[in-house]
Order: sequence, then C-alpha cells, then structure tokens
Amino acid sequence: MRLLHTMLRVGNLQRSIDFYTQVLGMKLLRTSENPQYKYSLAFVGYEGNPAQAEIELTYNWGTESYELGTAYGHIALGVPDVYAACEKIKAAGGNVTREAGPVKGGKTVIAFVTDPDGYKIELIQRAEDGGGAGLR
Repeated sequence: MRLLHTMLRVGNLQRSIDFYTQVLGMKLLRTSENPQYKYSLAFVGYEGNPAQAEIELTYNWGTESYELGTAYGHIALGVPDVYAACEKIKAAGGNVTREAGPVKGGKTVIAFVTDPDGYKIELIQRAEDGGGAGLR
C-alpha cells in the first residue's frame, strides 16, 4: 500500500490552482469536469503518482466556502531551507502564518503557510530529501 492523494474541498478552483502552482511551485498534473454531478477536480503536486502523492482539489459547483472543522491538522512539505521558502512564498503573495524557526522544544526548523481556503501547510526543513521542487 501507498498514499495516493489528499483531497481538499475548495471554494474557487482557479484561485487554489494558482496558489499551489504559483506560490508553492507545484505542477498542475491533470483536471476533470463532471457536469452531471456538478464538480470539478484538479490534481497538483511536485511529481505525479507513483513518484509522490498528490493533492486533489475538489470544487463543488456553487459552493464558495467550507467549515474546516477541528479535526483537520495540516499538510506537510519537506523543503531544504524553510527560511528561503518563506521568503519565496511571501514574494509570490502567499500567507506565512508562522515564521520559520525551530519547533517548540526541538531543533527541527518549521514554518506554516495558509492556502486561500484556510488549509494549513507546514514546511519542514529536510535537506536530505530536496524538498518540493518549487520551494528550493
């Protein structure tokens, strides 16, 4: 078994595609429309399956926002330099909600950004894996 994707419901598909591709540097991997059931899908990621898991952005036509609830935590991305990634994200218009620095009680450098729908994304400094292609 392996992780294939994580699905997020979004209120504006193009706005979300722009955030994940232009701010976080992911690629738009594929899209699909389902007029009968009134939804659209976009898959984004640094690489597609099977190399890496993807994010499925689901837009239910006519729904502009969702309550995120208290169970959702965050998506985590490995990056080689969290400080540089935060600067790049801010320059691209992204919202850094926790500046880069060591995690409380530890040494791992992290930061948080929030996407246009309010989903949290943690950046974790992991030089050994090269991180996301768009955040180098």
